[in-house]
This record gives sequence, structure tokens and C-alpha cells, in this order.
Amino acid sequence: MLSPADAVAAIARHVTPLEPESVPLTHLIGQVLREPIVASRDQPPFDRVTMDGIAFASAAGRRSFRIAGTQAAGAPRKVLADGEACFEVMTGAVAPTGCDCVVPVERISIDDGVATLADDVVATPGMNVHSRGLDCRAGEPLLQPGTRLGPPEVAVIASSGLSRALVSRSPRIVVISTGDELIEPGEPVQDWQIYRSNAYGVLASLQRRGYGHVAQDHLPDDLDTLRQRLRLHLDTHDVLILSGGVSMGKFDFVPQVLTELGIGVVFHKIAQRPGKPMWFGVGTTPSTQGRTVYALPGNPVSTLVCLSRYVLPGLAAAMGASQNAAERIALAEAVNVKPPLAFFLPVQCVPETAAQRLARPRPTKGSGDFTSLIGTDGFVELPPGPTLVPPGTVVPFYRW
Repeated sequence: MLSPADAVAAIARHVTPLEPESVPLTHLIGQVLREPIVASRDQPPFDRVTMDGIAFASAAGRRSFRIAGTQAAGAPRKVLADGEACFEVMTGAVAPTGCDCVVPVERISIDDGVATLADDVVATPGMNVHSRGLDCRAGEPLLQPGTRLGPPEVAVIASSGLSRALVSRSPRIVVISTGDELIEPGEPVQDWQIYRSNAYGVLASLQRRGYGHVAQDHLPDDLDTLRQRLRLHLDTHDVLILSGGVSMGKFDFVPQVLTELGIGVVFHKIAQRPGKPMWFGVGTTPSTQGRTVYALPGNPVSTLVCLSRYVLPGLAAAMGASQNAAERIALAEAVNVKPPLAFFLPVQCVPETAAQRLARPRPTKGSGDFTSLIGTDGFVELPPGPTLVPPGTVVPFYRW
């Protein structure tokens, strides 16, 4: 069986990159950039006033100045030709020619058109003036392909004069539950049935991360129905995320049907607990080319663990996102790992000091015990046992 790290690497090698598309500024948040962004101008593009006040030449050596006019934000640059004068200036305005410092309104008094500096003000060159090109110069690289776009990155793109940017197309995803025992929430349930919950946990995780094109389905443990519905989903979606039907049970038909439909298995089973039976495959025929399938174990804890550890990085790889190393966190207490498998342990992040968080173990009663996940922030990955992992050990941490 593959290790978790080997499974992540195998997924990254086999996913099909999504094609780029041009998207307007208003829809860029959370997208993955597919083109370099360079500064179109110096930033700021002029010596910019940073506070409302008066602007003058610091070398004048004066305490009082006649107000010669106003330099408003968005107005062409004015010229100060008289060292005994000043301009009233507004935040964001271009610094007038002949002025190299700004004293804010709180530090001046104005009487009969004359501005006087407060006694403790020392005028120096550059005071409250943001110099042209201080942030970056025209042509300087700002953003690289693979960047996940947040609010600052979108603002940078807009500041470069671009109304659109090239990003990866969002994947068309379908989340599929399998099993005759599952009943839709809100419907009557028999004693031998359970409510369909895994799909909604997966949907919530995808929505939290900005994936908008997500459908869902529920399929019974029936070969003909599985063949028909999975064929339809492969024709209409880029990514299938299944929950259930991938182990060794009599009615675990998912791997068989996926193979019949032209999805080649990349791996089946990972040396981990929970989530050992996970299955991953990609399209191998002309009709399934570019399709990616993640078939997760049906137990709720296994489903959510495999989603965070493998599916989310796989989706990011398909979008061309730069891969960041896993978060790291220290264990708050010792953990005894018994099986010779990587162990995924749910944890709650708690503050130890202002500068440090610790992972407090919140073990479940088994991979079906999703109620124990309430209040947890994610899970840590511990090395295979048998071993005792002492408190303070720094380990990888993955959020739900």
C-alpha cells in the first residue's frame, strides 16, 4: 500500500490540468491565477500625499505660510513657486511641484489665510509623502501563475489596470453517496436506515473553499443503476467524489463499475487509519479522458479525512495552484499509535501562549463516530505505530 505522501504525489501526477479562462475582477476571489501579473506603472504612480494638511518646501525654514490654493485628490499637479506659501492638500492627491513635505491639519492652525505650524513640528523632506515607485516599479513582477487569489491579490490586479485575468476554469464536480441504507434528511427513516450525511459534509468543505460548480447524487447498491448514473456523471463532470462502496463487501461495486466505464485505477488502499480503502482513478478512454474520480470510504470520519488529505490537494493541483506545505502544530499531549499505519487523529486547536497553538487530541470511537468531530478543527497525521508520540511533537495538521 502507498503511504499518504506517496498517494498525494500519485494524485498530483495523474490529475488533468483544467484549461484557463478569462474572468472579470468581480469573480476572481478564490481562483487560481494562470498568467503573470506585472506592474503597469510605478506604484504609487506619483509622489502621493498621505494625510490631509498643508504641503510646502521643507527647506523654506518657516513656521507660517500663506495658503496659495488647494491640491485636491484626482486633480492635475500644481506648482508652488513661492517659498513663503503652501497648498492645502488632500489624502491621495499628487504632491505639488515644489513641495516635499506635508504637515497634517491636526498640527497646524489657520488664521486669515495663513497656516502656522504647531511649536513641536519639525518639517523634514518626505514627511507624509509616499514617494513615486516606492512600492514597486513599472514592469516589476507582482503575481505568479499558481497564486490563489485573495482580496489583496485581486486589488493588485485591478491596480495594474486589468479588468480581467486568466485563471483556471473551476472544475465541474459531482458528490455521490452510495448505499441502500441511506435516506435523505427530512424523509421518514426506518430503524435499519441512516440519514445521508457524508455528502453534505463534503459539499460544505467544497463550498468553504470556493468551489461553485458542485452537484450531488445518491446511488443504490445496484450494478445497472451504478453503470447508468456514473456514465452520465462522467459525461457531464470533470471530477467525481464518491462516498461508500469501495471496500471488500459483497455490494461494494464502485471499483468494478468505474473500471468498466473506462476509469483506470491509480491506487486502491493507503496505509492509513482511518480511510484505508480509498480508491483513486483517472479516465483512460476517449470518452473519459480528463476525468478524475475519488472514491472515498463510506464511514463519515474516513470520508472527511480523505477529502482533506487527498481530494482538496488534487483539486488544487488540477487548477495549477502552487502547493503549500501542510500546517504544522505541536501535540498538547502524548498519543499512543498502535497499528503499523499512518494515523489521522482529530484535534482541537487550543492556545498555549500568544505565540503558540497546541493540538488537543479528540479521538473518535471509530471511523463511524462523526459526532466526536464536533468542535474539532481538523486532524493531525502521526507516524505508523507501534509508537508513543510524546507531547510537544510537531506534526502535520490538516483542516476540515
